[in-house]
Amino acid sequence: MRLIFAGTPEAAVPSLEALAASEHEVLTVVTRPPAPLGRKRVLTPSPVESVATSLGVPVLRAARLGADETAALTAQAADLAVIVAYGGLVAEPLLSAPRLGWVNLHFSLLPRWRGAAPVQRAVIAGDEVTGVEVFQLERGLDTGPVLASEAVPIGALETAGHLLGRLAPIGARVLVATVDRLADGTAVAVPQVGEPTLAPKLVLADGRLDWSQPADRVFARVRGCTPEPGAWTTVGDRRLKVLEAAPARGAAATSPGVVIREAARVLVGCGESALELVRVQPEGRGAMPADAWLRGAGADVVLS
Repeated sequence: MRLIFAGTPEAAVPSLEALAASEHEVLTVVTRPPAPLGRKRVLTPSPVESVATSLGVPVLRAARLGADETAALTAQAADLAVIVAYGGLVAEPLLSAPRLGWVNLHFSLLPRWRGAAPVQRAVIAGDEVTGVEVFQLERGLDTGPVLASEAVPIGALETAGHLLGRLAPIGARVLVATVDRLADGTAVAVPQVGEPTLAPKLVLADGRLDWSQPADRVFARVRGCTPEPGAWTTVGDRRLKVLEAAPARGAAATSPGVVIREAARVLVGCGESALELVRVQPEGRGAMPADAWLRGAGADVVLS
């Protein structure tokens, strides 16, 4: 089939590469415009654009799919459009322009975690299982019927970034198999079943740690906010990023937010039990082991 592919981040790259290597033809890649990255804020093409360019596939940069983009894509006369974490909405008449419409690869088991941050929200919530699903795109937010699904367990120590890295190639495989079935007419769409939950994009405030919560909930938030938007707390009026933490099994009891050194571990009291700090980044400084940070911070450190 003749395909349009829409995607932007690294998580969408395996899907683009898999479709480009398949028997189908990727006519055009739609991606968001270059974004400023790094300390010097250098405008950098999206990971999907970089791969599309290397594959020789034409690229349409678009922050939104307006009238001009709709006309250009409709003129492609595609059989199917595929979207994987593009970062923008597809509305009519573009939604109905391809012969078979649009399908979306989503990184959750719908209807759980509809929205922009399904992987992060699943980890923060303490889910033990997530997955990938390919569904028919329609006007509602991730509401369309499901064409394919595969469940994936979430590791007890796994960050959102690591989990998304595992899900991306699994999703690419499921996506290509689904496109094959759509091509030969054997695909079956099944309505979503269950109570929906929403996964809005995370903002900086979502990364703030509440030490009054049980340690397993605090740890889940650290993992779910790593690498973006980042987990953090404060020491006085200064922010402290928590880059890596670990369960503190057998830790001595201490009050929420109080930092202690126990043998080789740096522990923070929580509402229940404690959490070990492994790597942190004080405001205005580089990343460092938590033990090195605590030696410089002195005694009687309380996080809030």
